[in-house]
Amino acid sequence: MEQAVPPAAVHAEGIVKRFGATVALDRVGITVAAGDSHALVGRNGAGKSTLVSVLTGLQTPDAGRVSFLGEPAPAPGDTAAWQSKVACVYQKSMVVPDLTVAENLFLNRFERGRIRWSALRARASDLLAEYGVDVDPNARAGDLTVEQGQFVEIARALSFGARFIILDEPTAQLDAAGIDRLFTKLRDLQRQGVAFLFISHHLQEVYDLCTTVTVYRDARHVVTAPVAELGKDALVEAMTGEAAQGEAAWHAKGAAPQDTEAVLRAEGLALDGAFDTIDFAVESGEVLGLAGATASGNTALGETLVGLRRPTGGRTVVAGKPVRPGSVPHALGAGIGYVPEDRHRQGLVLGRSVAENATLSVTDQLGPYGTVLPSRTRAFAERMISSLDIKTSGPAQPVADLSGGNQQKVVIARALAREPRVLVAIRPTAGVDVKSKDALLGVVRGVADRGDAAVIVSDELDDLRVCDRVIALFHGRVIAEFGSGWSDRDLVSAMEGLPAGGDEGAEE
Repeated sequence: MEQAVPPAAVHAEGIVKRFGATVALDRVGITVAAGDSHALVGRNGAGKSTLVSVLTGLQTPDAGRVSFLGEPAPAPGDTAAWQSKVACVYQKSMVVPDLTVAENLFLNRFERGRIRWSALRARASDLLAEYGVDVDPNARAGDLTVEQGQFVEIARALSFGARFIILDEPTAQLDAAGIDRLFTKLRDLQRQGVAFLFISHHLQEVYDLCTTVTVYRDARHVVTAPVAELGKDALVEAMTGEAAQGEAAWHAKGAAPQDTEAVLRAEGLALDGAFDTIDFAVESGEVLGLAGATASGNTALGETLVGLRRPTGGRTVVAGKPVRPGSVPHALGAGIGYVPEDRHRQGLVLGRSVAENATLSVTDQLGPYGTVLPSRTRAFAERMISSLDIKTSGPAQPVADLSGGNQQKVVIARALAREPRVLVAIRPTAGVDVKSKDALLGVVRGVADRGDAAVIVSDELDDLRVCDRVIALFHGRVIAEFGSGWSDRDLVSAMEGLPAGGDEGAEE
């Protein structure tokens, strides 16, 4: 007599989720067996985050169904019921830092009336011991390491009865030893029947931890397979839709160019906890890409170049002159223009006009003795509107009324206003449509074409196609360098931490 197969920890099928005209999930599904460690991978925009929101009850799907251990998912808004089924441990800790570990474990579950703190601490100790978490229940949560905080969150989730836990980029802030300890703990819990959905940009970890992998691409399910049967080339092909084309695009990291024509140099630049020592040079007429996924260090590197972060080692040099570390005004004066990642929070004053936003970096040029003449502001803005083809009713229009692509053009206009020698742009096309994306990248390309230089910091392949050269970072280290002939497959492999060539290590 055949043994009955236990119901899946979670089963989702036919899931559709739309946000306006955008289809975030297009009839996708996933099944995670009890006690399994199942990876979900895909490029940005694949639908991973939306699926997590559906599986945790934060979003209600437009179509499809979800079940846990064979039972239909709880009703929307029934928080307690959802907590008993599933929990998500995010890259950024959700513990309350000013409370103790014990208080975090039983937050919102205190008994009515007077709290017996000794009993609470005893219950916390028992709970931590049950799941093998070596953390002092009296410790302040804010003093825990990232790894300890994750263990506390997992213990809290299990205490509600959940036997399915989603891990969203759990290793992004862990060192190698911390990752080993986390994986050991997860394997222990798997033996107790706990199932995990593991989401990571680091594909080698999929092979190190998981038994099954599902790939999404462009909001659709592409493949689900045992990890041991899906080689790394095939996995990356599923993510990108591009077959392996050999290694012609790959070459080993060489020394930075040493000629005197370099517009920008990073000389021994390092930032503790973000990226290791790095050297590179960007020549006149060149666009350099700094590629990397979450926690690769590429964004921190870009922000260090423009003075938002103070390096712990090395220096930035523009046209042969050192830039004062950690000083945005000095970087601006030295000839570095900056396009931030978040245009709404860092790039625009939404209550102000197009003209005011476009001229924020050149107010010293808009009138004598520190004054700002409206006529000069308007004339300057009109030139920028014309040169960048900003779709607006005029310089006085509130920037909040523009489309996303045109708002981003205003941010770039401000960065170009001082005619910088080098433009550093962090994810310059985030949240804009395809037509606007092409126009924005054309502007960045134009900076180099006029004889200056540009740096694009991004994990978006379309952003990086405009680059003459791409440096790929992984866990704060340069892992590869590519010429302009790179393939999607090779660059994605590098950003995901996979060495070039073959499928070595794909199987245990």
